[in-house]
Amino acid sequence: MVTTREKQRGGFTLIEVIIAGVILALGAASLLSLTSRALQMQRKGEQKIIAASLLDEILSTVLMEGPQDFVQMNSLSGTCDPPFDEWEFRLEIDSAVGTDPFRVLATVLSPDGDEFDCATLIAPRLGEDPNPERIPFEPIDREARWAELEEEEFE
Repeated sequence: MVTTREKQRGGFTLIEVIIAGVILALGAASLLSLTSRALQMQRKGEQKIIAASLLDEILSTVLMEGPQDFVQMNSLSGTCDPPFDEWEFRLEIDSAVGTDPFRVLATVLSPDGDEFDCATLIAPRLGEDPNPERIPFEPIDREARWAELEEEEFE
C-alpha cells in the first residue's frame, strides 16, 4: 500500500528535475552566447592584424620608393596582392614644399567593409643619393610640436 507521504515525495522529485533542466538550459544558452562573442572578437582581432600588416607594407613601399616617385610609379588605390585580394587600399599623399615632409594617409578596407587607416609624415628624397641623411638642422621639441598639432585639431 502506498502512503500519501510517498506520493508527495515522487511529485517533489519531478519538480526538482524540471528546475535542474531549466538551470542547465540557461547555462548552455549563456555558454553558447559567450562562445559566439569570443569568435566575433577573434575575427575582429584577425582583421586588425591583417590590416596593420597591409598598412605597414603600403607605407614601407612609399618610404622605400619615396613619395614623389611612388605617385608616378604606382596606383593610389586598388586591391591588395593575393592572398589579400579581397582587401582594398587607398593612399592620399599631400604634396610637400621644399624639405617639408609629405603627409601620407593609407587606408585599407576589409571584405566586411571595415576601414582601417594610418597617417604619417615621410621626408622627401633630395638628390640622387638613395639614403640621404635626414638629420634636422635644429633639435626638435616633440612636446611643443605635439601641443601645436593638438591646437590645430581643435580649431
